[in-house]
Amino acid sequence: MFTAEGITVVKAPPRTPRANCYIERWGRSLRNEFTDDMLIYNERHALTVVGEYVDHFNNHRPHQGRQQRPPDHDPAIIIPLDKPVRRMRSTWPWL
Repeated sequence: MFTAEGITVVKAPPRTPRANCYIERWGRSLRNEFTDDMLIYNERHALTVVGEYVDHFNNHRPHQGRQQRPPDHDPAIIIPLDKPVRRMRSTWPWL
């Protein structure tokens, strides 16, 4: 099936735990933090959910290697702590 589409399959070497460690960790965090608590209806819903998680993971989630700051952190922007919290309308079509 893959060769008919022009895709070459690269197999992970046996007994090498670090060969695919980055995607294994990301996939586990996706499952634990996001999809374990929801019912996925179809492929379109799954793609939307994963897209939202990718956006959260890359733009908002604190990262330990960056001193608990998200990747798009700008130190010039100061967020006042006494400002009221405002809820934004969800972009998810099922909410």
